[in-house]
Amino acid sequence: MRRTRFLAPAREEFLAEVAYYDEIHVGYGARFAAAVEETVARAVAFPESGSPLWAGTRRVYTKGFPFSIVYRPEPDGVVIVAVAHQSRRPGYWRVR
Repeated sequence: MRRTRFLAPAREEFLAEVAYYDEIHVGYGARFAAAVEETVARAVAFPESGSPLWAGTRRVYTKGFPFSIVYRPEPDGVVIVAVAHQSRRPGYWRVR
């Protein structure tokens, strides 16, 4: 079984955005969480399908939100490196 592991900073980014979207409108946080979960599931199912980035990482885009999931394929699954907004601080996650 393939597994998903979030780096601590990526988990924090994810939870912060869920809280942010819930502040905007009740239920948006759950919609964002579902979009991220669906995107991560695609990355796990097809780890080589994401666009290659830097140092072995790949990127897949979330549907309906301006975020991408940056991940690194591993033999037993994927490691989520960042839940990155598409227009904020490009490449900030490279130090992870």
